[in-house]
Amino acid sequence: MAVFDRETPYNELPSLPPSINLETTEVLRKTITASRALAQLNGAITNLPNPQLFLDTIHLQEAKASSEIENIITTNDDIYRSLVADKKFTNPASKEVLNYKKALWLALDRMETKPFITTNLCIEIMQCIKENTSGIRNTPGTSLTNAKGEVIYTPPSGEDVIRSKTSDLEKFIHANDGLDPLIKLALMHYQFEAIHPFADGNGRTGRILLLLYLKMEKLLDIPAIYLSDYIIRNKQQYYVRLRAVTEKEDWTGWIIYMLNMIEYTAKKGLKRLELVSKTMSAFAEDVKQQLPKVYSKELIEILFRLPYTKRQYLIDANLGTAKTVGNYLTELEKAGFLRSEKVGKEKLYLNFRLMDILSKDR
Repeated sequence: MAVFDRETPYNELPSLPPSINLETTEVLRKTITASRALAQLNGAITNLPNPQLFLDTIHLQEAKASSEIENIITTNDDIYRSLVADKKFTNPASKEVLNYKKALWLALDRMETKPFITTNLCIEIMQCIKENTSGIRNTPGTSLTNAKGEVIYTPPSGEDVIRSKTSDLEKFIHANDGLDPLIKLALMHYQFEAIHPFADGNGRTGRILLLLYLKMEKLLDIPAIYLSDYIIRNKQQYYVRLRAVTEKEDWTGWIIYMLNMIEYTAKKGLKRLELVSKTMSAFAEDVKQQLPKVYSKELIEILFRLPYTKRQYLIDANLGTAKTVGNYLTELEKAGFLRSEKVGKEKLYLNFRLMDILSKDR
């Protein structure tokens, strides 16, 4: 193992894969349960009548959680209102969260035309998150500290060194080496965070790469999962396990942590998906009975795409004129299905049943 000193740039960070046995009995057993949970979630999503329906909400939840790891805190209510309302951001944290979601969408779009994880794609993701044009770190002095201000890690330094290591990481990600994809995902994530290629945005970029990898490896056809939820719940352990790889070469502990993350979030995502689908079905049936002239399948789907909606969304879906869809929303509010509120010059309508589900303890 390369010599490691916390206060010296780790330019000797070894390339992947490690020269040790990664597929221990413990790891393989956990890989099986994590893969099974992921497959169940994937099946449930692809079997939905409209698999894309809940993507906006799920991606916003991931964006919120991933940003929270970086101590960027906002509320469900603020991010959903900010997304739907045509207004300036009053909360900088909400803007950061929505930038993350935008970066995730951008990355998924890029993967559709070129299904490869590359250094240039990572740079593009980071630039979208941070809204700047910076690239690979090219100034010395970057180090990571703990709450006491003590240096706990100094990543590789020098643009040429960093680019060499990200190039090696690209080769590992796409190599046909026989490693289970979920094990590779754990190794990939450690390596990216250890390289720490950017001045800022490394954590969020690295977590987007996890979703891209799951899609690239066809483990999740539609990346409707928010892995950052588990990291928030086990944040201290996340950093402890990262450091244990660097300082002790404890790959097993790190891989188990990441497999637990996959299994936990897949199971939780499946339960929440089932709850939202059940709530949507009941909501649709109630609207059909109470307001048959208002009901349509397309309308219900719009009301469950995001917790907030507005007249323009219904107009864009060709559900009627501005007056007609305005009457639909008014009738739904009078019947107790929605609640309206003014945001700037716009009137938004809240599907509070959906918001209640999303706001429950993660």
